Amino acid sequence: MLRRIDFGDYDFIITFFTLNSGKISVIAKSARKSIKRFSGILELFYALDIVLGAGRGKGLPVLQEASLRQPFYRIRENITKTAYASYWAELINEWMENHVKNIRLYHLFQYVLCELDLGRMPEEVLSILFQIKLISMAGFYPDLRKCSICKVEIEKMKGNRIVFDIIKGGLVCEKCKSGSLRQICLSKGTIKQILWIEGGDLSMAGRVRFSPEALKECLEFLETFVPYHLGKEPKSLKFLRQIRKG
Repeated sequence: MLRRIDFGDYDFIITFFTLNSGKISVIAKSARKSIKRFSGILELFYALDIVLGAGRGKGLPVLQEASLRQPFYRIRENITKTAYASYWAELINEWMENHVKNIRLYHLFQYVLCELDLGRMPEEVLSILFQIKLISMAGFYPDLRKCSICKVEIEKMKGNRIVFDIIKGGLVCEKCKSGSLRQICLSKGTIKQILWIEGGDLSMAGRVRFSPEALKECLEFLETFVPYHLGKEPKSLKFLRQIRKG
């Protein structure tokens, strides 16, 4: 489940990310009134097996049956884990078109939720992994190997810190740097770690070890770059940042 909103006095409108049909929205009739009907399993991030019926006319499909496959209880019991999962779910919900199958993204989301639930990887690293893979799948992964203007490679750029221009969508060397206000500095080491994650599989990418500085740089970069291309700042990101501040 990606999203659930109240509809009328008794119903829910629920958005699911499905393996075979992509993102779909359905109506769960009387789900708010009858506790027994869905046994309290219509919760965010729960993985369910569902049966749908046709809606009236052009109305939404009707959720007829639902059975719990994976509850991810540890996510829902921890406010920090919930904040990260909510952010990922909102990104998927905002980016995906309805009824567009995306098996790779489905398995990516399943992977990060499982790892978040098990607690074997830090939440921040999982979020970095998810966002890097997401923007790669979405087709707007930036070129982090050279200046976006003069094309000089990062190895030939002077200094250890390089500017990434959010508006230009790429790195800019010292010679090409402008007075843009949407710029973030990344160390060459952080850039190499991002490139390694983008090019590796999920299990290998999860083994990257970040210094506290690199972790902060990556999160700042991705949580600025991704919403910029989304066209708005997700509400869940504001909540996540508040949680991280304590």
